[in-house]
Amino acid sequence: MRIVDLCLAEQVDALLLAGDLYDGEQTSMKTARFLADQVRRLHEAGIRVFVIRGNHDALSKITRELVFPDTVKVFGGRADAVRIDAEGAPPVVVHGLSFANPQAPESLLGKYRPPVADAVNIGLMHTSLAGAPGHDRYAPCSLTDLQGAGVRYWALGHVHKRSVVTGDATIVMPGMPQGRDVNEAGAKSVTLVTIGDDRAITVEERPTSIAEFARVAVDATGIADWDDLAGAIGRALEAARGAVRSEHLVARLAVSGATPLAWRIRRDADLLKAEAEARAGRVGRSWIEKLEIDVRTPQAAPDAAAVPVLDLRTLIETEIIGSETFRAELADIVGELQGQLPPECRGLLGADEAAFREALAALARDGAEDVLARLQDEARH
Repeated sequence: MRIVDLCLAEQVDALLLAGDLYDGEQTSMKTARFLADQVRRLHEAGIRVFVIRGNHDALSKITRELVFPDTVKVFGGRADAVRIDAEGAPPVVVHGLSFANPQAPESLLGKYRPPVADAVNIGLMHTSLAGAPGHDRYAPCSLTDLQGAGVRYWALGHVHKRSVVTGDATIVMPGMPQGRDVNEAGAKSVTLVTIGDDRAITVEERPTSIAEFARVAVDATGIADWDDLAGAIGRALEAARGAVRSEHLVARLAVSGATPLAWRIRRDADLLKAEAEARAGRVGRSWIEKLEIDVRTPQAAPDAAAVPVLDLRTLIETEIIGSETFRAELADIVGELQGQLPPECRGLLGADEAAFREALAALARDGAEDVLARLQDEARH
């Protein structure tokens, strides 16, 4: 909705959508109705819309069912070009091409129509360019190829991180208008493009995200009082809130360090999260998405009650977690469980064997710390 509000406020001539209007096999007709209502607002204001389909759109049933007004141009599987003539402005030709399938292993650039000589040519393309972490390879091509295609401005889609390249052609990968999780942290935006009377192109980033995801670190080193820990969390949230540009902060808290409270933090993680949520409420427009704990007890002369627990820690670290036999058995168990998960969830513990084994080791260490924390608490009481 914020994109449409911006279009109306700026009285733009057209909105360019470079693919992935939907997220995968999206089936909710509420989404379809919302999109249709927003497009209708643009239609009533005389603002044209140009759309290409991305790999996620190819999976969506909504793509096949939604009908747009005639001011919307949805490019199909054959390249097309639409000329826009406005009084007192240079002619503009918008080029586009959609791919009907969720995979496009080869570049689509050669399929586009040649640029029109007397016009400012704008290209819409859904592409992974040379590749990006976390994104499927899709219609790959190089920046050099795009700049040499005779198109003055390329509006790209697919990669969720914003990037802008200038030169013979201005190339913008705007990212996404709203992050969905902490892996898409930071403010999100769209791009306002202006074509001057001299055919010069200028671009401006305009924020659109309602909420920003952020990782917020809290150093608990040396903190021995629960109220002091809560205060440190509050200060960290205040600093993070001041750094975000969006209306809301969604924080993933990471509490780490050597602290005498380590056992209690692990035992009472639910209470600490509730305390963090209360502090976030005081900061205002801030929310806790998750609490991550990586704390340990400081190395010091232990009291008599803690000695057995410390001996057990040494045994677990050296004889169990450090054992190749344990690691192999753990990998077998988790590997069997992974095979029963949906395909899209099987990469949660890493994309390759090394990452998989490191993730398992981290989980084993965290699990051991949780058990030891509870045992240490019982030993003290």
